[in-house]
Amino acid sequence: MEFFRIRRDIPFMRHALVFNVISTITFVLAVFFLATRGLHFSIEFTGGTVMEVGYQQPADLPRIRETVESMGFADSQVQNFGTSRDVMIRLALAKGDSSARQSERVMAELRQLDPQVELRRVEFVGPQVGAELATDGALALLFVVMGIMLYLAMRFEWKFAVAAIVANLHDVIIILGFFAFFQWEFSLSVLAAVLAVLGYSVNESVVIFDRVREKFRERAARTMPAPQVLDHAITSTISRTVITHGSTQMMVLAMLIFGGPTLHYFALALTIGILFGIYSSVFVAAAIAMWLGVKREDLLKPVKKKDDGEAELP
Repeated sequence: MEFFRIRRDIPFMRHALVFNVISTITFVLAVFFLATRGLHFSIEFTGGTVMEVGYQQPADLPRIRETVESMGFADSQVQNFGTSRDVMIRLALAKGDSSARQSERVMAELRQLDPQVELRRVEFVGPQVGAELATDGALALLFVVMGIMLYLAMRFEWKFAVAAIVANLHDVIIILGFFAFFQWEFSLSVLAAVLAVLGYSVNESVVIFDRVREKFRERAARTMPAPQVLDHAITSTISRTVITHGSTQMMVLAMLIFGGPTLHYFALALTIGILFGIYSSVFVAAAIAMWLGVKREDLLKPVKKKDDGEAELP
Protein backbone atom coordinates (compact mmCIF):
# COMPACT_ATOMS: atom_id res chain seq x y z
CA MET A 1 0.00 0.00 0.00
CA GLU A 2 1.38 3.40 -1.02
CA PHE A 3 -0.07 6.89 -0.74
CA PHE A 4 2.39 8.16 -3.32
CA ARG A 5 5.48 7.10 -5.24
CA ILE A 6 8.52 9.27 -5.90
CA ARG A 7 9.92 8.59 -9.34
CA ARG A 8 13.34 10.20 -8.89
CA ASP A 9 15.65 9.36 -6.02
CA ILE A 10 16.15 12.15 -3.49
CA PRO A 11 19.88 12.80 -2.88
CA PHE A 12 19.82 12.38 0.90
CA MET A 13 23.46 11.30 1.14
CA ARG A 14 24.59 14.51 -0.56
CA HIS A 15 23.69 16.37 2.63
CA ALA A 16 24.76 13.61 5.04
CA LEU A 17 27.81 15.50 6.32
CA VAL A 18 25.80 18.59 7.29
CA PHE A 19 23.17 16.55 9.11
CA ASN A 20 25.82 14.43 10.81
CA VAL A 21 27.37 17.61 12.20
CA ILE A 22 23.94 18.68 13.48
CA SER A 23 23.42 15.24 15.00
CA THR A 24 26.81 15.37 16.71
CA ILE A 25 26.07 18.80 18.20
CA THR A 26 22.64 17.73 19.53
CA PHE A 27 24.14 14.50 20.89
CA VAL A 28 26.91 16.37 22.72
CA LEU A 29 24.38 18.85 24.14
CA ALA A 30 22.18 15.98 25.36
CA VAL A 31 25.15 14.33 27.08
CA PHE A 32 26.12 17.70 28.60
CA PHE A 33 22.66 18.25 30.09
CA LEU A 34 22.58 14.68 31.39
CA ALA A 35 25.95 15.16 33.07
CA THR A 36 25.27 18.62 34.51
CA ARG A 37 21.54 18.61 35.31
CA GLY A 38 20.74 14.93 35.48
CA LEU A 39 17.34 13.30 35.27
CA HIS A 40 14.43 14.26 37.48
CA PHE A 41 13.53 10.80 38.73
CA SER A 42 10.02 9.98 39.88
CA ILE A 43 9.02 8.43 43.18
CA GLU A 44 9.55 4.91 41.81
CA PHE A 45 13.28 5.64 41.71
CA THR A 46 13.73 8.05 44.64
CA GLY A 47 11.34 6.53 47.16
CA GLY A 48 8.28 7.99 48.87
CA THR A 49 4.79 7.28 50.16
CA VAL A 50 2.17 5.33 48.24
CA MET A 51 -1.47 5.76 49.30
CA GLU A 52 -4.53 3.95 48.02
CA VAL A 53 -7.87 5.62 48.75
CA GLY A 54 -11.42 4.69 47.80
CA TYR A 55 -14.50 6.76 47.00
CA GLN A 56 -18.19 5.93 46.90
CA GLN A 57 -18.48 7.51 43.45
CA PRO A 58 -16.03 8.11 40.59
CA ALA A 59 -13.17 10.20 41.90
CA ASP A 60 -12.51 13.73 40.68
CA LEU A 61 -8.83 13.30 39.82
CA PRO A 62 -8.10 16.92 38.78
CA ARG A 63 -9.51 18.22 42.05
CA ILE A 64 -7.62 15.63 44.11
CA ARG A 65 -4.41 16.42 42.24
CA GLU A 66 -4.89 20.15 42.82
CA THR A 67 -5.50 19.58 46.53
CA VAL A 68 -2.39 17.43 46.96
CA GLU A 69 -0.19 19.88 45.04
CA SER A 70 -1.49 22.80 47.10
CA MET A 71 -0.10 21.05 50.19
CA GLY A 72 3.43 21.35 48.81
CA PHE A 73 3.75 17.92 47.16
CA ALA A 74 4.86 19.22 43.77
CA ASP A 75 6.11 15.85 42.52
CA SER A 76 3.00 13.91 43.52
CA GLN A 77 1.23 11.47 41.23
CA VAL A 78 -2.54 10.96 41.32
CA GLN A 79 -4.13 8.30 39.13
CA ASN A 80 -6.89 5.75 39.06
CA PHE A 81 -6.04 2.32 40.35
CA GLY A 82 -8.27 -0.50 39.16
CA THR A 83 -11.59 1.34 38.91
CA SER A 84 -12.66 4.96 38.66
CA ARG A 85 -13.45 4.90 42.39
CA ASP A 86 -9.99 3.78 43.45
CA VAL A 87 -7.17 6.32 43.48
CA MET A 88 -3.46 5.84 44.00
CA ILE A 89 -1.45 8.79 45.33
CA ARG A 90 2.35 8.84 45.28
CA LEU A 91 4.15 11.41 47.43
CA ALA A 92 7.86 12.21 47.48
CA LEU A 93 9.21 11.86 50.99
CA ALA A 94 10.44 15.20 52.35
CA LYS A 95 13.25 15.56 54.86
CA GLY A 96 12.09 15.55 58.47
CA ASP A 97 8.74 14.04 57.53
CA SER A 98 7.46 10.48 57.82
CA SER A 99 5.19 8.41 55.64
CA ALA A 100 2.54 8.23 58.39
CA ARG A 101 2.41 12.01 58.87
CA GLN A 102 2.19 12.60 55.14
CA SER A 103 -0.75 10.22 54.75
CA GLU A 104 -2.57 11.78 57.72
CA ARG A 105 -2.19 15.28 56.31
CA VAL A 106 -3.38 14.24 52.87
CA MET A 107 -6.36 12.32 54.22
CA ALA A 108 -7.37 15.30 56.35
CA GLU A 109 -7.53 17.48 53.24
CA LEU A 110 -9.31 14.83 51.16
CA ARG A 111 -11.98 14.34 53.85
CA GLN A 112 -12.81 18.04 53.61
CA LEU A 113 -13.63 17.44 49.95
CA ASP A 114 -15.46 14.16 50.57
CA PRO A 115 -16.10 12.91 54.13
CA GLN A 116 -16.73 9.37 52.84
CA VAL A 117 -13.25 8.91 51.35
CA GLU A 118 -11.57 5.79 52.73
CA LEU A 119 -7.86 5.12 53.24
CA ARG A 120 -7.22 1.55 52.17
CA ARG A 121 -3.46 1.22 52.10
CA VAL A 122 -0.30 3.16 52.93
CA GLU A 123 3.16 1.95 51.95
CA PHE A 124 6.60 3.41 52.04
CA VAL A 125 8.83 2.84 49.01
CA GLY A 126 12.42 3.22 50.09
CA PRO A 127 15.34 4.52 48.00
CA GLN A 128 16.80 1.00 47.96
CA VAL A 129 13.85 -0.21 45.90
CA GLY A 130 14.33 2.76 43.59
CA ALA A 131 18.01 1.91 43.15
CA GLU A 132 17.07 -1.64 42.22
CA LEU A 133 14.57 -0.34 39.65
CA ALA A 134 17.21 1.95 38.16
CA THR A 135 19.69 -0.92 37.93
CA ASP A 136 17.14 -3.26 36.38
CA GLY A 137 16.14 -0.57 33.89
CA ALA A 138 19.77 0.03 32.87
CA LEU A 139 20.29 -3.71 32.45
CA ALA A 140 17.15 -3.98 30.34
CA LEU A 141 18.42 -1.16 28.11
CA LEU A 142 21.82 -2.86 27.81
CA PHE A 143 20.32 -6.23 26.88
CA VAL A 144 18.08 -4.62 24.26
CA VAL A 145 21.08 -2.87 22.68
CA MET A 146 23.14 -6.08 22.65
CA GLY A 147 20.25 -8.04 21.16
CA ILE A 148 19.76 -5.49 18.38
CA MET A 149 23.47 -5.51 17.51
CA LEU A 150 23.55 -9.31 17.39
CA TYR A 151 20.42 -9.47 15.23
CA LEU A 152 21.65 -6.91 12.71
CA ALA A 153 25.12 -8.44 12.52
CA MET A 154 23.60 -11.85 11.76
CA ARG A 155 20.98 -10.61 9.30
CA PHE A 156 23.04 -8.03 7.42
CA GLU A 157 26.66 -7.14 8.05
CA TRP A 158 28.70 -5.63 10.88
CA LYS A 159 28.80 -2.19 9.24
CA PHE A 160 25.01 -2.08 9.23
CA ALA A 161 24.95 -3.31 12.84
CA VAL A 162 27.29 -0.52 13.97
CA ALA A 163 25.37 2.11 11.99
CA ALA A 164 21.99 1.03 13.35
CA ILE A 165 23.07 0.80 16.99
CA VAL A 166 24.73 4.24 16.84
CA ALA A 167 21.50 5.65 15.42
CA ASN A 168 19.42 3.96 18.13
CA LEU A 169 21.67 5.18 20.93
CA HIS A 170 21.47 8.63 19.34
CA ASP A 171 17.66 8.51 19.71
CA VAL A 172 17.84 7.33 23.32
CA ILE A 173 20.37 9.98 24.38
CA ILE A 174 18.35 12.71 22.65
CA ILE A 175 15.21 11.66 24.57
CA LEU A 176 17.10 11.61 27.86
CA GLY A 177 18.66 14.96 26.98
CA PHE A 178 15.22 16.53 26.55
CA PHE A 179 14.13 15.18 29.93
CA ALA A 180 17.32 16.44 31.57
CA PHE A 181 17.13 19.92 30.01
CA PHE A 182 13.47 20.55 30.83
CA GLN A 183 13.64 18.52 34.07
CA TRP A 184 10.60 16.50 33.08
CA GLU A 185 9.79 13.65 35.42
CA PHE A 186 11.48 10.40 34.45
CA SER A 187 9.32 7.47 35.58
CA LEU A 188 9.00 3.79 34.80
CA SER A 189 6.52 4.56 32.05
CA VAL A 190 9.07 6.87 30.41
CA LEU A 191 11.67 4.10 30.65
CA ALA A 192 9.19 1.80 28.91
CA ALA A 193 8.77 4.43 26.17
CA VAL A 194 12.55 4.61 25.69
CA LEU A 195 12.74 0.83 25.28
CA ALA A 196 9.83 0.97 22.83
CA VAL A 197 11.60 3.67 20.80
CA LEU A 198 14.66 1.41 20.53
CA GLY A 199 12.62 -1.31 18.86
CA TYR A 200 10.65 1.16 16.78
CA SER A 201 13.72 2.96 15.51
CA VAL A 202 15.64 -0.19 14.61
CA ASN A 203 12.63 -1.38 12.61
CA GLU A 204 12.94 1.63 10.30
CA SER A 205 16.67 1.03 9.89
CA VAL A 206 16.08 -2.64 9.08
CA VAL A 207 13.55 -1.74 6.37
CA ILE A 208 16.02 0.66 4.73
CA PHE A 209 18.94 -1.76 5.01
CA ASP A 210 16.81 -4.57 3.59
CA ARG A 211 15.98 -2.39 0.59
CA VAL A 212 19.70 -1.61 0.21
CA ARG A 213 20.48 -5.33 0.08
CA GLU A 214 17.75 -5.92 -2.49
CA LYS A 215 19.13 -3.12 -4.67
CA PHE A 216 22.67 -4.46 -4.45
CA ARG A 217 21.40 -7.84 -5.69
CA GLU A 218 20.08 -6.34 -8.90
CA ARG A 219 22.44 -6.71 -11.84
CA ALA A 220 21.52 -3.24 -13.01
CA ALA A 221 22.93 -1.81 -9.77
CA ARG A 222 26.38 -3.35 -10.10
CA THR A 223 27.96 -0.07 -11.15
CA MET A 224 25.92 2.14 -8.80
CA PRO A 225 27.94 3.71 -5.96
CA ALA A 226 26.83 3.07 -2.38
CA PRO A 227 25.45 6.64 -1.80
CA GLN A 228 23.19 6.28 -4.82
CA VAL A 229 21.95 2.89 -3.62
CA LEU A 230 21.23 4.35 -0.18
CA ASP A 231 19.34 7.26 -1.73
CA HIS A 232 17.21 4.83 -3.73
CA ALA A 233 16.49 2.68 -0.67
CA ILE A 234 15.41 5.66 1.43
CA THR A 235 13.32 7.23 -1.33
CA SER A 236 11.52 3.96 -2.08
CA THR A 237 10.49 3.57 1.59
CA ILE A 238 9.21 7.13 2.14
CA SER A 239 5.59 6.20 1.45
CA ARG A 240 5.76 3.35 3.96
CA THR A 241 7.40 5.66 6.50
CA VAL A 242 4.60 8.22 6.15
CA ILE A 243 1.94 5.54 6.66
CA THR A 244 3.50 3.71 9.62
CA HIS A 245 4.97 6.66 11.49
CA GLY A 246 2.01 8.89 10.72
CA SER A 247 -0.55 6.42 12.07
CA THR A 248 1.58 5.70 15.13
CA GLN A 249 2.11 9.38 15.82
CA MET A 250 -1.63 10.06 15.64
CA MET A 251 -2.22 7.47 18.36
CA VAL A 252 0.61 8.89 20.48
CA LEU A 253 -0.70 12.43 20.05
CA ALA A 254 -4.12 11.25 21.22
CA MET A 255 -2.48 9.93 24.41
CA LEU A 256 -0.50 13.14 24.78
CA ILE A 257 -3.55 15.39 24.46
CA PHE A 258 -6.28 13.31 26.09
CA GLY A 259 -4.33 10.88 28.27
CA GLY A 260 -3.94 13.26 31.18
CA PRO A 261 -0.93 13.60 33.50
CA THR A 262 -0.54 9.83 33.89
CA LEU A 263 0.34 9.29 30.21
CA HIS A 264 1.74 12.73 29.45
CA TYR A 265 5.47 12.07 29.74
CA PHE A 266 5.11 8.56 28.32
CA ALA A 267 3.51 9.96 25.18
CA LEU A 268 5.97 12.85 25.10
CA ALA A 269 8.95 10.48 25.12
CA LEU A 270 7.36 8.43 22.32
CA THR A 271 6.72 11.57 20.27
CA ILE A 272 10.35 12.67 20.53
CA GLY A 273 11.53 9.14 19.82
CA ILE A 274 9.37 8.69 16.72
CA LEU A 275 10.43 12.02 15.21
CA PHE A 276 14.12 11.48 15.85
CA GLY A 277 13.79 7.82 14.85
CA ILE A 278 12.82 8.86 11.33
CA TYR A 279 15.66 11.37 11.23
CA SER A 280 18.30 8.98 12.57
CA SER A 281 17.37 6.14 10.22
CA VAL A 282 18.06 8.39 7.23
CA PHE A 283 20.78 10.81 8.28
CA VAL A 284 22.52 8.80 10.99
CA ALA A 285 22.22 5.07 10.28
CA ALA A 286 22.41 5.29 6.47
CA ALA A 287 25.11 7.95 6.58
CA ILE A 288 27.29 5.98 9.00
CA ALA A 289 26.95 2.90 6.81
CA MET A 290 28.15 5.04 3.90
CA TRP A 291 31.10 6.43 5.90
CA LEU A 292 32.08 2.88 6.92
CA GLY A 293 32.34 2.01 3.25
CA VAL A 294 29.51 -0.44 2.80
CA LYS A 295 29.58 -1.99 -0.66
CA ARG A 296 28.02 -4.72 -2.71
CA GLU A 297 30.69 -7.24 -1.78
CA ASP A 298 29.79 -6.91 1.92
CA LEU A 299 26.31 -8.32 1.39
CA LEU A 300 26.78 -10.70 -1.55
CA LYS A 301 29.38 -13.40 -1.13
CA PRO A 302 31.19 -14.93 -4.13
CA VAL A 303 29.39 -18.07 -5.33
CA LYS A 304 31.12 -18.98 -8.59
CA LYS A 305 34.37 -18.43 -10.40
CA LYS A 306 35.32 -17.16 -13.81
CA ASP A 307 37.64 -19.00 -16.17
CA ASP A 308 40.66 -17.12 -14.84
CA GLY A 309 39.92 -18.34 -11.32
CA GLU A 310 38.65 -15.05 -9.88
CA ALA A 311 35.50 -15.04 -7.76
CA GLU A 312 32.40 -13.49 -9.27
CA LEU A 313 29.45 -12.01 -7.42
CA PRO A 314 25.93 -13.17 -8.34
